[in-house]
Amino acid sequence: MKQITFTTTFSVFDSLEELDVKDKTIMLQAIEARKKAYAPYSKFQVGTAILLDNGEIILGSNQENAAYPSGLCAERVAIFYAGANYPDAKVLKLFISASPKDRELEDPIPPCGSCRQSIAEYEMKQDSGIEIYFMGSKGKVYHSNSLQNLLPFLFEKKHL
Repeated sequence: MKQITFTTTFSVFDSLEELDVKDKTIMLQAIEARKKAYAPYSKFQVGTAILLDNGEIILGSNQENAAYPSGLCAERVAIFYAGANYPDAKVLKLFISASPKDRELEDPIPPCGSCRQSIAEYEMKQDSGIEIYFMGSKGKVYHSNSLQNLLPFLFEKKHL
């Protein structure tokens, strides 16, 4: 038997105020998108803002449905919109803010597994990492240079 060890590196900012001005501005857009989430069942709101290499900023929020599997996470709403409307643009950065509707959450919330796989597809398509910033509704902001820090064993097209 052989063991494999993965090491990941994240930057941790104590608050939004530590981000550079442009990144802070985009995270504030993710926070505003979070407030527009349609989450009547879970009451858990997520907002995303994506920066494309053409300068466009794409927003998304989670959209729930009474038939639970029919809803969609904020990250996939935004990244699929970007892919459909700007198919040749690269995704440079993805910002996430998540929190229950009824209280402030200081724990940084990363993308779920389905969103990680969807983001991974775009990293592979563009052959470059996507920076990911994530936070709760306030407090610390985590930063990763690539989705691979969050999902080291990617399911890739070469496996098909």
